[in-house]
Amino acid sequence: MTLQRPPFRDGLIASLPIVLGYFPIAFSFGVAATRAGFSATEAFALSLIIYAGASQFLALALLTSGAPVLVSAFTLIAMNLRHVLYGPALMRAAGQGASTRRAWAWAFGLTDEVFGQALGALARGQQFSEPYMFGLGIGAYASWLTGTAVGAVAGGGALDGWPALNAGLGFMLPALFLALLLSILSRRQLPVIAIAGAVTVAATLAISATSGILLGMLAGAIAGLLRR
Repeated sequence: MTLQRPPFRDGLIASLPIVLGYFPIAFSFGVAATRAGFSATEAFALSLIIYAGASQFLALALLTSGAPVLVSAFTLIAMNLRHVLYGPALMRAAGQGASTRRAWAWAFGLTDEVFGQALGALARGQQFSEPYMFGLGIGAYASWLTGTAVGAVAGGGALDGWPALNAGLGFMLPALFLALLLSILSRRQLPVIAIAGAVTVAATLAISATSGILLGMLAGAIAGLLRR
């Protein structure tokens, strides 16, 4: 019996947890961007083009501090190099025969959370489906853009009266991604995660948070290859 490949609608439904996590973070970004002096259109354009969560907040910090554009660009590229690995990792999990005809389009939506959700679905025995990937990615992307637009229109002082909410928003994306990863965690992966986590913490304390993230990802990738 051939398993039915999930349609676009299933991808949209699966994106709902991501939608709920993305909207408030994107709203916070829109507020932060207008507070930093960007127009609502410019804030929306950053989300439309970069679409990289924490990297967009970093872009605001770099641009408002007077960092050269090239330095800012290379910093953001380095911070997001992990996304290059998501497509091959997902297709490996999908197995032989998985269609990649439209990968050039849906791969744009492979954020941390979308990748985690898609990988979790495959781990639970679901067939790989490009329409499903489009639904999953479009739902998440639309939520991010809508949240940014609403936050930018609300203005830079929209969260001033809610300091606890403003502080808590920063934990939502990491918490969401962690929940998605825990759903597919196996004992075999624990050493790799432990190595990546230890290197991330050590490098963050010794150098910087950005270096910690990059070195942790590199250590995790190498550890994963050695365990194959």
